Amino acid sequence: MEKFEKLSGIAAPMPLVNIDTDMIIPKQFLKTIKRSGLGVNLFDEMRYDREGNEIADFVLNKQQYREAEILVAGDNFGCGSSREHAPWAIKDFGIRCVISTSFADIFYNNCFKNGILPIVLPQEQVDVLMADADKGANARIEVDLEAQTVTASDGTAFSFEVDSFKKHCLLNGFDDIGLTMEKSGSIASFEAEAAAARPWV
Repeated sequence: MEKFEKLSGIAAPMPLVNIDTDMIIPKQFLKTIKRSGLGVNLFDEMRYDREGNEIADFVLNKQQYREAEILVAGDNFGCGSSREHAPWAIKDFGIRCVISTSFADIFYNNCFKNGILPIVLPQEQVDVLMADADKGANARIEVDLEAQTVTASDGTAFSFEVDSFKKHCLLNGFDDIGLTMEKSGSIASFEAEAAAARPWV
């Protein structure tokens, strides 16, 4: 998994509340078990019309937000069914950080496991960042995980809280497999001792 340390990027404003996982990645795209290729279908039903043409006024279809790496969203982002395809689609599009006032628990935890930093901030701070994101490609928001700060384009900085273990995993690029491999030396030593003690096994 890619490490997350600092990110300076374009932020897309999405002030809708209660964006659920079916809105993020509709059910017809859940057949795959690959983490790649879902970005094109991110927010599919809001992003395309019935003929598959882009809806021009949807935020991620606007030229200034096509390269967005940060999403500033409304309250209760990621609610609904617990599909891991939702963070897969977000990450595959290129978004590495989502900022909101609250997240659904399962979605929130799935983000960390897939290299996405979900940041919870008070409404008044999200409002500032939402307004900043409205400026388009001329405004870049900076996220510093080590310092636990989000800085708007005018230099206004906000601090955020994050679980220390989740922070450790993101900073080091550890998913569940990576965490196991971090202990590979201890695992090898245990297996060698076990084989010496019970060679018949």
